[in-house]
Amino acid sequence: MVLAAAPVSLPSPVFAAALPCVFFWSVFRPAAMSPPVIFGLGLLLDLLTLAPLGAGVLVLLGVHGVAIRFRRFLARQSFLAVWMAFCGAALGAAALFWGLQALLALRLPPFAPALHAALLSAGLYPAIALVLARLHEAMRQAETAP
Repeated sequence: MVLAAAPVSLPSPVFAAALPCVFFWSVFRPAAMSPPVIFGLGLLLDLLTLAPLGAGVLVLLGVHGVAIRFRRFLARQSFLAVWMAFCGAALGAAALFWGLQALLALRLPPFAPALHAALLSAGLYPAIALVLARLHEAMRQAETAP
């Protein structure tokens, strides 16, 4: 998230980098992604994106809750099914983030950055999931090694 916050002329990919990680670990290794960890990541997200404090926390905790709720179903599905579920979660998370920013700022911000963040997050998910899946498998092998 910190690397994604580097100042560039493009919209900030911090949200798009955090969301796939929270979703992936919540589905495949929920013990590693506990609510206090997500609270800290959400707070960091708010600070890096200059969003109202608490908006990123609620969004990431919401995504975590949805992923945990459907964890047993998603863990047995193909990559494409999990990716499609993530795309829906990313759209919902971006809409919630936009709504919280509108509520806390008492004005309607443009919706295009929220849609861009959701689409960027959905597009980055396969690459991030590939890296995290290999890391997850390495962790699983290390746990079962004699």
